[in-house]
Amino acid sequence: GPRLIPAYPAAERAVRALAEAVRYGQWRREAADPGKVPEYDDIDERKAAEIIAGLLERGEGFAVGPEDTRELLATYGIHVRPALPAPTPDAAASAARCLGYPVVLKATAPHLRHRADLGGVRLDLADEEQLRRAYGELTDLFGPPEQLRPVVQAMAPRGVDTVVRAVIDPAAGAVLSFGLAGAASQLLDDMAHRLVPVTDRDATSLIRSIRTAPLLFGWRGSTPVDTPALEELLLRVSRLVDDHPEVVAITLEPAVVAQHGTTVLDATIRLAPPPARTDLGPRTLPAY
Repeated sequence: GPRLIPAYPAAERAVRALAEAVRYGQWRREAADPGKVPEYDDIDERKAAEIIAGLLERGEGFAVGPEDTRELLATYGIHVRPALPAPTPDAAASAARCLGYPVVLKATAPHLRHRADLGGVRLDLADEEQLRRAYGELTDLFGPPEQLRPVVQAMAPRGVDTVVRAVIDPAAGAVLSFGLAGAASQLLDDMAHRLVPVTDRDATSLIRSIRTAPLLFGWRGSTPVDTPALEELLLRVSRLVDDHPEVVAITLEPAVVAQHGTTVLDATIRLAPPPARTDLGPRTLPAY
């Protein structure tokens, strides 16, 4: 038949159509080779299942406590840095001696949690004198320790604070999300998402999909961070959610990505009985 030549009223529309054709071709190529879900020798799926079953039997069907959260994540090679409660200055000093200086003192009250911009986090405290001074400043600013719920944590290597989340979406199934921590990312809703199980190619593209991704790769002369370690963290979270549908929500915030390695400073998990539907995997269209 006759060959049809597309015509556009403006050059901008022609360029936009060409860009869409390129994106479609890229989608076809990626669908043909989606990557693989890596296997990790240190994952203990059976132990994780036992922990989850025990928690559900005890009636803990919603938010999991900090200790159980750390234990469950550790079965998948995700290690959360311990935070010791500090209800008094003496308890804070004792916790710091146990963890080793330098330490971080931070308030964990709901209105101050993850809000370093409000002054509820004091970093790099090198000795007991600095720790006690910071403790007094926090209580003077925000109220008594009973309201602040202060904790002491060993100082993590400097890096980029990120957020890793996984949830069971009733329409899409299990979804893994990634973004940078902080007010700017929250205001811009700068999060990227992939369906679980996430492949190695998915993890690579996920961390590059957010608008603030240049901060991970040496923007304006900063030190590039360990993106392979970050990708591995994403893959391990994906495996946990994919292997255990009882895990309906995970949040790692912040997960600090340094020049070498990642450090998870806080984590929350929500459990619920397995959903009735079994098709929690990615619901994607075939590549025609």
